Amino acid sequence: MKGSGGTDGGLGQFLIGFGLAALAVYLFFDSVRVITTGTGLVSGMLRGRGGHGQMGDTTSMGILFVPFFLGVFSLFVNARQRWAWVLTYFGIAVLAVEVISQIRFFVDMKLIHLLLMLILFAAGCALMFRSYDEDTPEALNQLSRTSDDGDPGSGVQTEATPSPQTAAPTSGGEART
Repeated sequence: MKGSGGTDGGLGQFLIGFGLAALAVYLFFDSVRVITTGTGLVSGMLRGRGGHGQMGDTTSMGILFVPFFLGVFSLFVNARQRWAWVLTYFGIAVLAVEVISQIRFFVDMKLIHLLLMLILFAAGCALMFRSYDEDTPEALNQLSRTSDDGDPGSGVQTEATPSPQTAAPTSGGEART
């Protein structure tokens, strides 16, 4: 049975490594807290510093929907208008940037827990990469069984090669032993 990456064996190592890495990722994500702040990138620029900018204190997220609304409206009127597609995509991009810029992540864990998660993740990844290696014990045993059979393609020479001392004849025509 072929394992991971088509190598012999290695499937068990891969599954154990995947399990360790998945556990580490789950534990890390479980300890991250996500909150949102009051202003995002675009609404912060519209409000200016300290909330008192060009648009004043009444600026809300509603103004960010105007490009998207106009683009979708124009597409329903005539879907072949290129500028309507550009305006719609621009509106989607502005909304995505605004939402993403309001998100804040906080990691709430002890240092020892973080180190243990990093060790779990590194060990899991190492086992997964190791499972792709051809030099697993099963592959080495198969290689040694092939070389014991005397297969000429195995790279191990099985015929006895005469040593230089026994092959060199002496002046009397006899071989030295």
